[in-house]
Amino acid sequence: MADTRLIQGRYRLLDLIGRGGMGEVWRARDESLGRRVAVKCLKPVGPQHDESFTRVLRERFRREARVAAALQHRGVTVVHDFGEHDGVLYLVMELLEGRNLSQLLEDNKAHPLDVADVVDIAEQVAWALAYTHDQGIVHRDLKPANIMRLTDGTVKICDFGIARLGQDIGFSSRLTGTGIAMGTPHYMSPEQIGGDHVDHRSDLYSLGCVLYEIATGVPPFDLDDAWAVLVGHRDTQPRPPRVHRPELPEFFDRVVLDLLAKTPEERPADAKDLAHRLTAARASGSVAVPLPAPALRPPAGRPEQPPSRAPRLPSWTRGMTTGHKASGTWALASAPPDHAAGLTGEWTTGAGPRAAPAAPAALRPERHTPSPEVLAVLTSRHDAGLSLGRLGRWNEAGEVHRAVAAERERALGPDHPDTLASHYEVGFTLSRTGRAAEALREFDRVAEGRERTMGPDHPETLAARQETAYVLGQLGRHEEAHQVYADVLASRERTMGPEHPDTLRCRHNLAFNLGRLGRLEDSYRMAHEVATARTRVLGATHPDTLVTRYEVAYALGRLGRWTEALQTYRDVARARARALGADHPDTLAARYEIGISLGRLGRSAEALELYRDLVDDRTRVQGPADPETLRARHGLGVNLGRLARWEEALAEARDVCAIRERVLGPDHPDTLVSRREIAVGLGWLGRWADALAVYRQVAEARERVLGADHPDALAGRHDEAHCLEQLGRGAEAVELYRRVADLRRRGGARSH
Repeated sequence: MADTRLIQGRYRLLDLIGRGGMGEVWRARDESLGRRVAVKCLKPVGPQHDESFTRVLRERFRREARVAAALQHRGVTVVHDFGEHDGVLYLVMELLEGRNLSQLLEDNKAHPLDVADVVDIAEQVAWALAYTHDQGIVHRDLKPANIMRLTDGTVKICDFGIARLGQDIGFSSRLTGTGIAMGTPHYMSPEQIGGDHVDHRSDLYSLGCVLYEIATGVPPFDLDDAWAVLVGHRDTQPRPPRVHRPELPEFFDRVVLDLLAKTPEERPADAKDLAHRLTAARASGSVAVPLPAPALRPPAGRPEQPPSRAPRLPSWTRGMTTGHKASGTWALASAPPDHAAGLTGEWTTGAGPRAAPAAPAALRPERHTPSPEVLAVLTSRHDAGLSLGRLGRWNEAGEVHRAVAAERERALGPDHPDTLASHYEVGFTLSRTGRAAEALREFDRVAEGRERTMGPDHPETLAARQETAYVLGQLGRHEEAHQVYADVLASRERTMGPEHPDTLRCRHNLAFNLGRLGRLEDSYRMAHEVATARTRVLGATHPDTLVTRYEVAYALGRLGRWTEALQTYRDVARARARALGADHPDTLAARYEIGISLGRLGRSAEALELYRDLVDDRTRVQGPADPETLRARHGLGVNLGRLARWEEALAEARDVCAIRERVLGPDHPDTLVSRREIAVGLGWLGRWADALAVYRQVAEARERVLGADHPDALAGRHDEAHCLEQLGRGAEAVELYRRVADLRRRGGARSH
């Protein structure tokens, strides 16, 4: 772009004033009108990028640029023009003289701004939001870096439409080869975190976070751990700003706390209402009344957090980094230019995404050191893969991580921590898509590389070894998995302590694996110990605690202690409904197990009603053909049979089997379970000849897929023999029983 200097024969680029993950920003001159402007250029999208992604990017850029260009208000950055030039998308904006709020805090060494300035900024932003919300536009990424204070005192909101463009692309299109990653959680509303509907009141919450930070010097939830930040937004009441800074006006304290209400309904009705409150308060000359200093005041930047209720957080939040907040040490060593051009903090500081650490000297004596820009792009692409994984889009995430792993290996070497981190994520996506053998090879490679470069007891090494154990379990190699888990646990206990969350996670996995080895009492005892420890360390309703309590219930069921299992599952389901929501998959999974327990206790009428409700909820949330919806329908059919309603049970089994065959395939284990349920229904209706044909289909498929001596294949042949017996074909039945018994003996001898 720098070589062309002239865009569309009109905009002459003068000098670069910012660079970020999506491109560059230039100070430019509009030759037609003779005025200075800022030109934001998105990175070229050439043939190396995915064509469908390129189409999505261009279409959404044009759509959002039109949105931004339609906004005309003194509190919103003016967009003059947009288009495409030589494959580069560009946006022409007014050139602003001033600093964004993030920079102002940096200039002030992370100290809060003057009270008068804070209130003035709040009022101006409120009026600007009132205008944009009236146009039906929600910003969705309001933060200090997106709010400019000009040299004349005017406050402007920046990146309307462009912020949404980044979010839309990041969450709804393929990210292979892109530099777009999930942003900071410090200013996200609870509904954004939960993936719920977002409207103008989400902007009001984000504004509350911004005002809290510029007034106190810290965000409302200033923690290094992203999980804790997100939990804070969802479940913890923020400390009033005046606790940090007593000279703040009382009305301002109330305004900020109203904006930070957990539900949209509790916040101000709209930005116009907020603006009127601020204007009226300023006109009345309200002044602060200092509060007495609290007896125990937390250190600056680390407010004490009251115990949170259990977090209602979706799976994509796990592993999320905190990102940049306004105050910190991430600014460039040299001050950025004053002409910020209405850009985000990433643009104005030139900081961009977190750069990967440089390779240790021992790893790069003969290697050309890649540029910081290359490392930053690879880091951003890595983060994009993580975002896809959090959304459950494992195949796409795997594509991204494989490409980044190959490029990092070329640029940094095979044992560089960043290269190994990419291979770790490749293994993770493989294990989540059923490719356990390939995942095992990746995790073995990562564990060996990390042990060489970091040592055997480094947390990253242990994490890779723990995933190795997990995929060994997926492959049915539970004895090997047990040994790896035991070794990792010993190292974690020695280096981290017995109640470190990572130690407890390893003990949880070991308890799970003990159950798969048939050591049920040991599995139950260890799971119970882990649940008790997690309750003490994390809280009774933390998702990890509930996962372990779920495992306790499973172990109780396998021990035949169904009454205790039922009560535990019910406790878990109630806690998950409160913490995660009634429709969260984990909540629905616990309800499914309640049905299993009721059936085992002979309470099939209750189980039937539970499954009817669960099928309705699964269908509404996940769709009629989702495997979990079909699992609930299978449970419903089984309990119809237990109530001797066999015609209905047979119809349900046939319907579920047909959908499973279409969705999962004819030989999938779930399909075969449904086919067997058809045979059971036929048998109970006295149609033994028809049942025999279906039982044989199941047995043959299981032998073909699993092997003749697999327990499920043997169970299928046992069903077939029983059917022969019912048909009076005793000699054939006896011969088949003998063959099954012989295969079981041989299989047992091999296992020892």
